[in-house]
Amino acid sequence: WRRPWGTGVCGYCTGSRRGGADARKVHTAPARTLFLLRPLPILLATGGGYTGYRQYEKYRERELEKLGLEIPPKLAGHWEVALYKSVPTRLLSRAWGRLNQVELPHWLRRPVYSLYIWTFGVNMKEAAVEDLHHYRNLSEFFRRKLKPQARPVCGLHSVISPSDGKILNFGQVKNCEVEQVKGVTYSLESFLGPRTCTEDLPFSPATSCDSFKNQLVTREGNELYHCVIYLAPGDYHCFHSPTDWTVSHRRHFPGSLMSVNPGMARWIKELFCHNERVVLTGDWKHGFFSLTAVGATNVGSIRIYFDQDLHTNSPRYSKGSYNDFSFVTHTNKEGVPMRKGEHLGEFNLGSTIVLIFEAPKDFNFQLKAGQKIRFGEPLGSL
Repeated sequence: WRRPWGTGVCGYCTGSRRGGADARKVHTAPARTLFLLRPLPILLATGGGYTGYRQYEKYRERELEKLGLEIPPKLAGHWEVALYKSVPTRLLSRAWGRLNQVELPHWLRRPVYSLYIWTFGVNMKEAAVEDLHHYRNLSEFFRRKLKPQARPVCGLHSVISPSDGKILNFGQVKNCEVEQVKGVTYSLESFLGPRTCTEDLPFSPATSCDSFKNQLVTREGNELYHCVIYLAPGDYHCFHSPTDWTVSHRRHFPGSLMSVNPGMARWIKELFCHNERVVLTGDWKHGFFSLTAVGATNVGSIRIYFDQDLHTNSPRYSKGSYNDFSFVTHTNKEGVPMRKGEHLGEFNLGSTIVLIFEAPKDFNFQLKAGQKIRFGEPLGSL
């Protein structure tokens, strides 16, 4: 005797197995998707929470400043700096540089440049060429020249501002530490690099017990001074000679290209020492004088007009090193003479200029921290 429904039992069992397999498929597919997507919301939530916390901290600082309370700087931890430096800003800046070289269609130039002008408050009435269609790409627009009368050079003061920008800090160099902003310092030796005892460098011989600062001061009774100028993206991007001096040496530090805006300068100690920079050293009538152009995010190009061998943000140079070049030769015993106000170089986008120089004790800055300044206006005098 055979059960007429025996086959049904087997069919039921088979159906159960198929149903189980189908159930597994139905449930495992979304589970895998969720597993793959899980890091993304975690990353977004973590990043968003951290950004929100930073914005709250900045808001609280602004409110305390309005009450007249001095807020001690809150510096980034080592892990935060390391995390920031892990971002491939050099590669991104090179890509941005190539993008800037792309020629824009004639019809697209006005809307693109107008958006930039509106965003950063650019005054095109000062530009030598006001017609936006004249600039073939973003790089040409960033490096636009000014009308000759737009920046009169002050003849009464011995040191003028080499560029447009914002004064972050200035004053005497205390010990071997320099302030990038109030309360946040960097090492003078780390910034300029170790002293090299060669004839073409403007450093005086010094014994090992002398501090690095004293090695730079060449004349008795003089002091070492500094001034930090931040160039915003909307500022005039060329920089000029701040005084009459002779450039004898260039030192190029390949490095990171972190942002150098005032907020970052308050947050990261020795920010200027981490970033790529070009240090020009020489002497003026009072002794040692240096101008340093500091690179930043998307500022892959620092150009010095008389230095054709300089190539910044190049993959052939590794971070943590530096390379020297002397302008003093057998045929040129002094170097490159620069007149006050003469064109010296240019940035792509915006960055920072640091002046470190020797002067008598009665040198006075004509500045206030945080003030806006334009190329040609006085920095200080005796």
